[in-house]
Amino acid sequence: MNVTATPALPLGDDALILSHRLGEWAGHAPVLEEEVALANIALDLLGQARVLLSLAGDEDELAYLREERQFRNLQLVEQPNGDFAHTIARQLYFSTYQELLFGHLAATESELAPLAGKAVKEVAYHRDHAHQWTLRLGDGTDESHARMQRAVDALWRFTGELFEPVEGLETVPWPALHESWTTRITTTLEEATLTVPEGPRHGAWTAGEGRQGLHTESFGLLLAEMQHLHRSHPGAAW
Repeated sequence: MNVTATPALPLGDDALILSHRLGEWAGHAPVLEEEVALANIALDLLGQARVLLSLAGDEDELAYLREERQFRNLQLVEQPNGDFAHTIARQLYFSTYQELLFGHLAATESELAPLAGKAVKEVAYHRDHAHQWTLRLGDGTDESHARMQRAVDALWRFTGELFEPVEGLETVPWPALHESWTTRITTTLEEATLTVPEGPRHGAWTAGEGRQGLHTESFGLLLAEMQHLHRSHPGAAW
C-alpha cells in the first residue's frame, strides 16, 4: 500500500473514525431530529475524510485495509458513544479543536487550505450543535446535569492530545490554538453550569498516543466492524 507522507492522513483518520462512531447512532438517537442531525454530521466528516485520505493514497485501501497500528487518529474520536451526553461532550471537544485548526489552515498556502476553507463552515455547525446540547443538558434536570458532568470529566483526559504537533503542520501555532480552545470550552461549560474538569491533560496519567498508532481497546472492535464487508469480499463491486 503506497501512502504519501502528509498531515492529511491523521486528520483524515480523525474524520473517518468519528464519522463511523456517529453513524452508530442510526436507529438509536433519543429523538428523530437528532437522528437526522447526527447523520448529517457523520456525512460531513465522511466527506472530509474522503478528500483528506485521497491526498495520502487510495482512500478505500487506507480506510479498509490498514491494521490498527497504522491508523493515526486521535484517541478522543474513537471513544465509544456511551450515553447521549458522552457523544455530545466528545463532539464539543473535537469540533471546537477542528474549527480552530481548519480556520487557521484555510488562511495558509497549505495543500489542505481548500478543504479547510470549505470544512470550517461545516465544523462551525458541528460545534454549535454540541454547544447547544451541552447547555440544554448541563442546565437541564438534575439527571441530565449529572450525566453531562460525568461525560466532560470522563473525556477530559483525551483532550491533551489535540494540541500535540502534527508532522507536516509545523507552522500551526499549537499553543495559541490550545489557549483559544481552553477559553471556548471553559465558557461553554460554565454557561451550562458545569464544572471544568481539574484532572491533568498531559503526562503519564493521560491518554494521547493515537497519533503514534497506539489506540484504546474499543478501537479494535470499531475497526473490525468498519472493515468487515470490504475484507470479506475483496474486489467486490456493486
